[in-house]
Amino acid sequence: MILPIVAYGDPVLRKETEEIDKDYPDLDILINDMFETMYNAQGVGLAAPQIGKSIRLFIVDAEPFAEDEPELEGFKKVFINPIIVEEEGKEWKFNEGCLSIPGIREDVSRKPDITIEYYDENWNLKEEKYSGLAARIIQHEYDHIEGILFTDKLSPLKKQLIKSKLNNIAKGNIKVNYRMRFPLLKSK
Repeated sequence: MILPIVAYGDPVLRKETEEIDKDYPDLDILINDMFETMYNAQGVGLAAPQIGKSIRLFIVDAEPFAEDEPELEGFKKVFINPIIVEEEGKEWKFNEGCLSIPGIREDVSRKPDITIEYYDENWNLKEEKYSGLAARIIQHEYDHIEGILFTDKLSPLKKQLIKSKLNNIAKGNIKVNYRMRFPLLKSK
């Protein structure tokens, strides 16, 4: 089922999320719904807060970047209760966007290499290292479960320049081709 994506301004996007356990109700259905929702919105990652759930869960599918980085072919993963153990290397900029902040893309600096510990969808504990775009996508989604948005990483000037766009997103004054839930939308 395609779920509405929570727009910028909703408090759920600012909460630090809770860990879940194997008994979390209908987790497999939730994960499938998240993938369906992400694909419908042409995204490469989706975190549970973006669908209104304050839990430590996110998904990624970096396949769209496989042309630039062939190792991303088939890179589709579920991250449950993840912890980034280490971030290393010299920060590099890349133009990021977010399904919860449609129409805004900005250069964000992140470290190129990460080590992350997490459970997969079968509750296997993993510790893996990722680099490049895979690391970046994971860091972006990880930020969501920490209550951080990519716009938080922008300079004060950039934040000021996009402030009215962010307010319009929160109010629903934008056009998107996927279902969204806007926190400040006034019903008519």
